Amino acid sequence: MSRPLVRPLTRLAYHDALARMRAFTAGRDAGTPDEIWLVEHPPVFTLGLATRPEHLLATGDIPVVQTERGGQVTYHGPGQALAYTLVDLRRHGLMVREFVRLIEQAVIEVLADLGLTAVRREGAPGVYLSAPDRGAGAKIASIGIKVSRGCTYHGVALNVAMDLEPFSRIDPCGYPGLAVTDLRSQLGPATLAMETVATLLGEKLADLIEGKA
Repeated sequence: MSRPLVRPLTRLAYHDALARMRAFTAGRDAGTPDEIWLVEHPPVFTLGLATRPEHLLATGDIPVVQTERGGQVTYHGPGQALAYTLVDLRRHGLMVREFVRLIEQAVIEVLADLGLTAVRREGAPGVYLSAPDRGAGAKIASIGIKVSRGCTYHGVALNVAMDLEPFSRIDPCGYPGLAVTDLRSQLGPATLAMETVATLLGEKLADLIEGKA
């Protein structure tokens, strides 16, 4: 089976999701099918391995969780679709950098289907808007993964319709003043429901990963 199984959107505390990802990855073997978990979290700041303390400005009452993923600090909260990619890279002949670009491509294609032009930036994983009249340069999706025994977990967070204020309490992804946006800010009332966007993202990821089998 080369196409990952896409799990439906679940609302789950971050600690629970992290524990389940770790357990799944530790327990899998060469025959374990890949999975993509679609998740929405209560408010939480998560720290990647490269996070520096000065990038936490005023976290307030929002929990802060250290993780083993790559990258720096980001925010997760209601209205954000996370796709956790539990993928055996060896099965698909993928290197880590290529896999990150595949994730970025999935987001770019989903946004294009919704009428938004977005791009990747070299040296700054994630997806950013590019159209001048649509908040060019603003980040709309963040990526951070962990690889254990050739298998990935963590994944990508796409901002759909969320309270963006908590991003002002940090330097998002380690960049002071980085503008962050979501689909609602760009599309207004035309924004699709969370479940719809999450499913589009999960299926696009599964398509691209399957194409690498």
